[in-house]
This record gives sequence, C-alpha cells and structure tokens, in this order.
Amino acid sequence: MKIKSAIERIPGGMMLVPLLLGALLNTMAPGTGEYFGSFTKGMIGGTVPILAVWFFCIGASIELRATGVVLRKSGTLVITKIATAWGVAMLAAMVIPEHGITSGVFAGLSVLAIVSAMDMTNGGLYASLMNQYGTKEEAGAFVLMSLESGPLMTMVILGSAGLATFEPQHFIGAVLPFLVGFVLGNLDSDLREFFGKATTTLIPFFGFALGNTINLGVILDTGLLGVFLGAAVIVITGIPLILADRFIGGGNGTAGIAASSSAGAAVANPVIIAQMNPAFAPMAQSATALVATSVIVTSVLVPVITALYARHMGSGAVAKGGVKVH
Repeated sequence: MKIKSAIERIPGGMMLVPLLLGALLNTMAPGTGEYFGSFTKGMIGGTVPILAVWFFCIGASIELRATGVVLRKSGTLVITKIATAWGVAMLAAMVIPEHGITSGVFAGLSVLAIVSAMDMTNGGLYASLMNQYGTKEEAGAFVLMSLESGPLMTMVILGSAGLATFEPQHFIGAVLPFLVGFVLGNLDSDLREFFGKATTTLIPFFGFALGNTINLGVILDTGLLGVFLGAAVIVITGIPLILADRFIGGGNGTAGIAASSSAGAAVANPVIIAQMNPAFAPMAQSATALVATSVIVTSVLVPVITALYARHMGSGAVAKGGVKVH
C-alpha cells in the first residue's frame, strides 16, 4: 500500500491528515488518552514536548553560513509577515473584545486566533512551491522562515499590542530549544545532519497530538469563519509580501504569494500561549479550530494562486510534464 504517497498528494497532508485523525479521536472518544494511560496518553496529549523536540531539530538544521541572496529574501519575507500580523493585531485589538467575540456571525474570533493564523508561514509548502515556480535561492528562504516556528513571535506581537504580559523566562523558554539546536548544529555538521532528519519525521506526531486538542464540533461551528480567516490571511499578508518581494527582495512577487499561508505548527500556538497565560484559556479551543481551518484553506489555495501568478509573471515557467524551463 502506498499510504505515504497518498497522504503527500494532499497539500500539507503529513500534517493535516494526522491532525484530522486526532481531532476525530478527540471528538468521538475524548477520554482515550486517560483510559489507556502510559505511552498512549503521552502520544495523544504530548503536544508541547513533541513540539519542543521539533523546534530543537529545526534549529539544528539551520546552517549559519547562508548566501546573501537567501538571507535577503528570507529576511524580507519574514519581517514583512510578522510586521503585517502585528499591524493587524493592533487594529483588531481596537474592535474585538478582550476575550474574543462570543455571539453572532463572528463568534469565536479573537485576536489570538488572528495573530496565530497570520504570523507564521508554512515553510515546507513555501519551499515546495518555490522549487517548482522559483529559483534555488528563493526556495532557500525557508531557512529564516523556521525562526517563525513556535509561539515566540505570537507572544511578542500580543505583548507589544498590549494584549498580554509574559514573564521574561517565558520568552526565553519559547526559543531556548531552538537556540540550543542551532548552536549544536553549527558546531558539528554531523549533529546538524542527524537532528535535521527528524524535522519531517516528527510532523505527523505533533499533528496527531494537536488534533487531540480540537473538537470537530467547534470546527463545524466556526467552519465558515475559519474559511474566511484563511482567505483573509492570503489577502492581508499576501499583498504586502508581493510588494516586499518585488521592491526589496528582488523577486517578481511569486515568493510573496507562496509565503502567504498559515503554518501547520501555528495550530499549537493558542494552546501553548493559554498554558503560559491563563487569560487566553477561554478562547484557546475556538482559536485552535479557526487556525486549523485556516491552515487547511491556505494549504489548498496558496499553491493554486502561486501557480496562476507565476504563469502570469512568466517566472520559473513550468513546461509540459512539469519540467521547469528557463
């Protein structure tokens, strides 16, 4: 059976399929982890430790010596994405109640959900798209995009917008596994290769654990709103990213469109942040559901839009049979 191949045909499938399975389990049999206990409970409820190991391995996989083109492209896209999310957070904080919207069409929407959906790019999806429609250097911009992984940027945005306060050690704790991995990976190339292999292996495991924080009933309740949020992420972050790529990054905008997705790891941010700041606990579940829907929507739409934009611009034209010609 070609299970892996079938899953990989789905955009972001190695993340989204286990996430959906976990959500089904949590919806239909929410006490499974407690019932079996031991390692089964650890796998079902191990979102934070699994992600901690993943962040460590991501850090270890990043090589300090990157070309100027890669750093320029990476920095442009990452800073633009984070700055856009920060600006949206500032505006949203003026109109959205502190604990989110609790009634009406936008029930469940919160600044936490918006920031979590907008401030991280699906780096794997971006790299895959730029390998097909861009250049090797543009695909390499995935390097700095890994710095967005985890709750750190979300914490910084929420804190700077005056929506939350975090103890200094929480900021350090959010980035410390990444930094330790980064140092070790650059001190020893063998360690970088060893730990780097785990970055893809761990994805279905934290996807499954993340799914077990989601009740599909909540997704059904917020489904249309989640679709709207996903579309908003593409439009609101995509336009600045296209402009930044064209006028600062030296590209034609294709990389900007490819970077306008929601990262799969962002699904974990509401829960992790709620653990560090209980004030976010009431909105964590609905925010998780909204971000999960946004991940699905952007994983499907961003490749389509990127392909159309690239063909319109004539960048990395794809010939018959999918072979790129220059």
